[in-house]
Amino acid sequence: MHINCVNKLAIAAGLSIIVATGCSTAASNSSNKIAATAQETTTPTTPTETISSLVSPAANGTEDSTPEVVTSESNTPEHNAVADTTVITYFTDAAGQAIRGTDPVAYFTAGAAITGRAEFSYTWGNATWQFASAENRDRFAADPEKYAPQYGGFCAWAVSRGYTASTDPEAWKIVEGKLYLNYDKGIQRRWEQDIPGNIARADRNWPGVLTQS
Repeated sequence: MHINCVNKLAIAAGLSIIVATGCSTAASNSSNKIAATAQETTTPTTPTETISSLVSPAANGTEDSTPEVVTSESNTPEHNAVADTTVITYFTDAAGQAIRGTDPVAYFTAGAAITGRAEFSYTWGNATWQFASAENRDRFAADPEKYAPQYGGFCAWAVSRGYTASTDPEAWKIVEGKLYLNYDKGIQRRWEQDIPGNIARADRNWPGVLTQS
């Protein structure tokens, strides 16, 4: 009986070891599954193609990334206050003549750049204006702002970009009853690519550019 009891105890002890070992193995397997699941959860699922598609063409070197330099278009009260106190001056040549002596009224009446004559001169603003006839001179004298070029006779393209430049009397255009001049015909073609936009930008910059030039 004593031997049998010992055997039974030994067998029972063996079963306990097996059970304990089995529990430990199951727990280890369960921990491994949890760790694997956590790893799968934290692994990025976004494909490389998707990430690449978020990169701008400029970053990939497929287009010029240099931004276009534009003029500030502030309409703040401070900006307008400065503009209101700016003294308007007109572009003149070395002799003090506006539009290099060209008759401003002729653009409207004859549709051409016609050189004025000294005997038909009129002083207005900081410039001397010349006309092809006494009639044109009198028309101008009665309403100078109607016939004088916009932006003081400076290049309309330059003013739209925030600075001033001289003009060529042959590079002209009348838009909605107003005369616009440009530096030359090449610049005029560039200005004509977006006349409404360029006029809007120049209107906002004028006459503030006179204090910046």
